[in-house]
Amino acid sequence: MADPDYELFAIRYATREAQRSEHFIGGDPHDGPMPMDYFMWLARGGGRSFVIDTGFNAEVARQRRRNFLRCPVETLAAFDIDPADVKDVILTHLHYDHVGNFDRLPNARFHLQERELAYATGRYMQYPRLSHSFEVEDVCGIVRLNYARRVLFYDGDAEIAPGLTVHAAGGHSAGLQFVRVNTRRGPVVLASDVSHFYENMTSERPFTTAFHVGDMLVGFDKLRATAPSAEHIVPGHDPLVMKLYPAPSPELNGIAVRLDVAPTATPA
Repeated sequence: MADPDYELFAIRYATREAQRSEHFIGGDPHDGPMPMDYFMWLARGGGRSFVIDTGFNAEVARQRRRNFLRCPVETLAAFDIDPADVKDVILTHLHYDHVGNFDRLPNARFHLQERELAYATGRYMQYPRLSHSFEVEDVCGIVRLNYARRVLFYDGDAEIAPGLTVHAAGGHSAGLQFVRVNTRRGPVVLASDVSHFYENMTSERPFTTAFHVGDMLVGFDKLRATAPSAEHIVPGHDPLVMKLYPAPSPELNGIAVRLDVAPTATPA
């Protein structure tokens, strides 16, 4: 039986102003504005819906000085999805902008690399350079969900459902994973923070938040090896995503885009 073709969406829920020097290890010789978008993703097909990451909330946005646009979980209503009906959430990693709002999905189970939870609760969290990317209450919440038998752990690449797989990458965070989703245009690779921007991957210059730089560089190779072409790789924070892909409907213009159709241009 053939794998289902999933509908695939990126939902933008926040932004921040930033400079190019903030996004590349070693800075950038041509510093200038380089804003960042924040996304949650939705894959829908085969009679199932999968939420990929859950963003952060308004309180965390205030604390971290992010421009909060909307609650991404509440935006699921625009896709006729009740958060209480969501059964599966894939967490690419446990940084604050990918795991907040987990409590708004009361009946979901959460798919996570086991190494990520060990990292987020282990000895490296004594170092502010690494721990600043986590919210303690989010991490504690995932620990509680584990005690409630609502976390499914993986040790490397795995199939979550037919046509939907996770792939361990590490680097940015110890247990970072990316997601490959079968769609009508072929497999689409959601890079998450394996590559924040298209340019991180194309220039092979990793993002500044790093646990292991070597693994970050290898992660770019893993993205390329898993995708049919560069046009099938979607970075985790690049505003170009909202420009290269169409909105699912006029009502969602500026809020969400379809990733299961080809981009309107080749990413630079």
